[in-house]
Amino acid sequence: MIPLYSDEFFMREALKEAQRAFQLEEVPVGAVIVAENRIIARAHNLTEQLHDVTAHAEMQAITSAANAIGGKYLKDCTLYVTLEPCIMCAGALAWSQITKIVFGASDLKKGFQSVPQNILHPKTQVLAGVLAQDCEKILLDFFQSRRK
Repeated sequence: MIPLYSDEFFMREALKEAQRAFQLEEVPVGAVIVAENRIIARAHNLTEQLHDVTAHAEMQAITSAANAIGGKYLKDCTLYVTLEPCIMCAGALAWSQITKIVFGASDLKKGFQSVPQNILHPKTQVLAGVLAQDCEKILLDFFQSRRK
C-alpha cells in the first residue's frame, strides 16, 4: 500500500494527467504541483490542442500553481512530472524558484540533465526515477500506437 502523501502517491496523480493527454492524442506527459501535501495544480501536455509548442505539462502546471497561490514564485512547492523536464521547462522552473522536482522517466535526448551546467535554481532539489517504469510505459504505448 502506498502511504498517503508519498512521492509515489503524487506521481500516480501525475500519471492520471498523462493518461488524459494520451486520450487527447497528446504526448502523454502529466504533472501536478503540490504545496503542503495538497495538489494545487494539475496539467498535461496540450501542444497539439493549443497549437503551441510551449504548452508542455510543466508550463501549464506552473501557470496554474502561480494562479492558485497568487504569486509567481513556487517556493515550498514540489513538481511531480512523468517525464524529465526539457530545457525550456527547466528554465521556467528555475525562474519559478520551485523547491523540488520529482520526475519519473528520464529523457536522455531532450531532458534538462543533458545540459552540461545546472540550469535549475541553485536551491531546487531533484529526485529522479519515481515510478519510472510506469512513466516510461505510457510513453512507449503512445508512440507504438502512433506507428500502427
